[in-house]
Amino acid sequence: MTDRYAIIGNPISQTKSPALQTAFAEQCRQDMVYGAILAELDGFAAAVREFQKSGGKGMNITMPFKIEAFALADELTPRGRAAGAINMFTLRADGTLLGDNTDGFGIVRDITHNLGRCLEGARVLLLGAGGAVRGALLPLFDEQPAEIFVANRTASKAVELAAEFGPHAGAIQLAGGGFADISGRFDVIINGSASSMANEVPPLPADVWNEGSLAYDMAYKKEPTAFVQAARAAGVGQTTDGLGMVVEQGAECFTLWRGMRPDTGPVIAALRGA
Repeated sequence: MTDRYAIIGNPISQTKSPALQTAFAEQCRQDMVYGAILAELDGFAAAVREFQKSGGKGMNITMPFKIEAFALADELTPRGRAAGAINMFTLRADGTLLGDNTDGFGIVRDITHNLGRCLEGARVLLLGAGGAVRGALLPLFDEQPAEIFVANRTASKAVELAAEFGPHAGAIQLAGGGFADISGRFDVIINGSASSMANEVPPLPADVWNEGSLAYDMAYKKEPTAFVQAARAAGVGQTTDGLGMVVEQGAECFTLWRGMRPDTGPVIAALRGA
């Protein structure tokens, strides 16, 4: 019997998840279908339960339901709990929901595997203090960078975030502050703020990056984001948007659901050329 999966959100027409999950299924010869569910803004929980009752095996969650999904989960993985937001459910046979967050894994996997960047010993700058940045912190800790600085327009939010995650950082130097508190050059600058969606660039010091840096924007658009454009104009040698992150987080979901990891390279290339 064909297994059913879906992504749920509002709006949902923009999602690439059905295309990439279908590609993974074909590549790995899995008997599954993956669709998209447009849920009413006040009907998220009901839509999840309906899909589960109809035999669904797993779901991805996109905006604006990631926080609500966190509250709905019966059990959370450590990285899902730390993120405070959920982007996937495993719908278990006993009727319970296992919530996880694979977004941070997707970022790190894209940086280390696809872009060939070693994060061990690096200085990392994270821009923003919302769910995207929260989800990235634990996976980044696993790579053992020397330092992570979280910068946000509202400095207190970044300071609080660094304090919350401090006990998990080990020997990593973790701190937070405002954009004015950014000091020195960073090896990796990750934009997890909402600036690119507004076609804006965070107010960064001119010396925050150079040609040896990686500028990584979690946002993805058909044309280069404002952040990527600014980095290129500053002479940064390696820049990218979040398409690879989208594919890698989806591949992690597929792996958890199906027990095998797909080859993401061809899927990234296909979506990039679409």
